[in-house]
Amino acid sequence: MDARSAKRPADAPRGERVADWADGRLGIYTLAKTQMRKVFPDHWSFMLGEICLYSFLILILTGVYLTLFFEPSGVEVVYNGSYEPLNGIIMTRAYESTLDISFDVRGGLLIRQIHHWAALVFVAGMLVHMMRVFFTGAFRKPRELNWAFGWTLLFLGILTGLTGYSLPDDLLSGTGIRFSQGAILAVPVIGTYLSFFLFGGEFPGHDIISRLFPIHVLLLPGIMLGLVVAHLILVFYHKHTQYPGPGRDQKSVVGMPFMPVYMAKAGGFFFLVFGVLSMMGAIATINPVWAFGPYRADLVTTGAQPDWYLGFSEGLIRVMPGWEIDAWGHTLQLGVFIPFTLFPLILLAIGVYPFIEAWITGDKREHHILDRPRNVPTRTALGVSWLSLYAVLLIGGGNDIVATHLHLSINAITWSVRIAVILVPLLAFVITKRVCLGLQRRDRDKVLHGRESGKITRLPHGEYVEVHEPLTQGQRFTLTQHDQLPPYDVGPLVDANGVERKAKPTRRLRARLAHAMYGQNAHIPKPTPEEYRELTSSEDHH
Repeated sequence: MDARSAKRPADAPRGERVADWADGRLGIYTLAKTQMRKVFPDHWSFMLGEICLYSFLILILTGVYLTLFFEPSGVEVVYNGSYEPLNGIIMTRAYESTLDISFDVRGGLLIRQIHHWAALVFVAGMLVHMMRVFFTGAFRKPRELNWAFGWTLLFLGILTGLTGYSLPDDLLSGTGIRFSQGAILAVPVIGTYLSFFLFGGEFPGHDIISRLFPIHVLLLPGIMLGLVVAHLILVFYHKHTQYPGPGRDQKSVVGMPFMPVYMAKAGGFFFLVFGVLSMMGAIATINPVWAFGPYRADLVTTGAQPDWYLGFSEGLIRVMPGWEIDAWGHTLQLGVFIPFTLFPLILLAIGVYPFIEAWITGDKREHHILDRPRNVPTRTALGVSWLSLYAVLLIGGGNDIVATHLHLSINAITWSVRIAVILVPLLAFVITKRVCLGLQRRDRDKVLHGRESGKITRLPHGEYVEVHEPLTQGQRFTLTQHDQLPPYDVGPLVDANGVERKAKPTRRLRARLAHAMYGQNAHIPKPTPEEYRELTSSEDHH
């Protein structure tokens, strides 16, 4: 009989009896026994995902507090509060309640600052975390769905940030809403209808804040919370990925158990993240809405800039030429519509990349060992190319700020960004790929000849050579454990009898992409055991 099912003595501690009662109805013991001792690898880069999780929890906690005092109303009132420079100014109730939170609610300004900083760290953490997953190939089977969940969280995080950024109805956020409304109007045929539906009439209307509020505090966070739970469940269900090294393979994980080691470290790390965000909120002011004043449709702030994660989209629009097409009595604003379309398409390309790579390689195996970025040069080059495009467009989104601070011509900056949008990603791709190949050559030399020791010795015949220290078996394994499988090939197009075999265009495209990404020019052959034995057994090996 199971010891847990045996009746405990009457004098057993109350906690044990409560645990028995809960386990008999929920099966907690069995679940805890199988999951609480789950092993997790120990590497600093795995903490990036935890930063995202903890900043999301802090966002929820601070958001609940702010919701108690914020009024999402577009009704106009005359301000007569603690911030005297704005006394007598007409503003919306949303902006007035934001000022009240900042100056009258105990701890309100600190909570606002923590909330905003947590939002920035959340999106930044997700981007860096996804780049770690991308460069190491952690998205491969069986984790494609987890990548899709993470990508959706990033996209929803950007939208949530946009809606929250717009709620205070200050001059800066109102300018951002005006920017969004202009992009919506550029949509052919239905743009005007979408704008009227969203704003409840002509811009700015009185309904936009009350409509954004439930989206920001209920709809988007609810979806994100569900995705976070699903993401964590899959992390537990799949074995955790780990970096290559001795004792690590596709069937075993080297690390610490979830309970108590990892749980204790994770709990301490949560309070560390909370403390850092609190310190940032206390000493680094962000979004001082009282300095901008209330939004008016006839005004715009000097140097109006969105949060950094939306600078990418604004950069697309700012550097795009002002092209227009007049047809059938309608004007199509290509200068706005094309960038407005490119922004989600570029993000979508990131979301579907794991499925594209799996199709190109035809690899059906499960992968629990991470790639070293240098061993997959084309993928690494694509990632760096995307990051360089993001950086260029971020500069384009702040071309006026760059011009005023560096005393440069805004036209020169705009044209430089237009050229760099095409040139910089290509250069980044080529340079990154060559660097990866160079690092592969260095790894090959290390395995065959050992590590340079810096010691110079003289041979009997007078030659001076540097002594190389051989690598340990574990170090050699780490440098040579990766696979170098031949790329997908359509095979001969003519059989032995001279009959031509037709290959579908998709198969031809797949073969070309496979050879470009994983062909002979995409990697340096790793040393074979025969090469190593031949060199190490040679009498003149140093």
